[in-house]
Amino acid sequence: MNIRQATMKDIDTMYELINMYAEKGLMLHRSKLSLCETLTCFSVVESSEGKVIGVGGLHILWEDLAEIRSLVIAPEYAGQGIGKKLVHYLSERAQELGIKKVMALTYQEQFFNHCGFRVVEKETLPHKVWRDCVNCSKFPACDEIAVLKEVL
Repeated sequence: MNIRQATMKDIDTMYELINMYAEKGLMLHRSKLSLCETLTCFSVVESSEGKVIGVGGLHILWEDLAEIRSLVIAPEYAGQGIGKKLVHYLSERAQELGIKKVMALTYQEQFFNHCGFRVVEKETLPHKVWRDCVNCSKFPACDEIAVLKEVL
């Protein structure tokens, strides 16, 4: 298994993985255009055969806050600790950039708890709420859980 920066050749697989879970109501949809525009935020997990089996984004929201978003692992690889390794990788990346806190909006509270995150009120994340959430179809009735981890 290898985690690396996403490239344009990964877009179709990223799109399929993310939107497969979005169709189940587990995350927000992402368009190919959105993935292209934010490609530098994304990392992918490759199997030993070089197949992309996971994706996750680290989106900087403010000088001290970044968001892990669109985190998915292909269903056939779920439950093997790959998602946790990807969260750790993205958290280390935030630390390298000098970002103090990493957050996520999720339906997978237990998973993020196992990764060292704690539940917080969404209102404590004003940069996220006013930057991205205000344009979301779920705003202001978001049912996702906000989690936060200090990395510095």
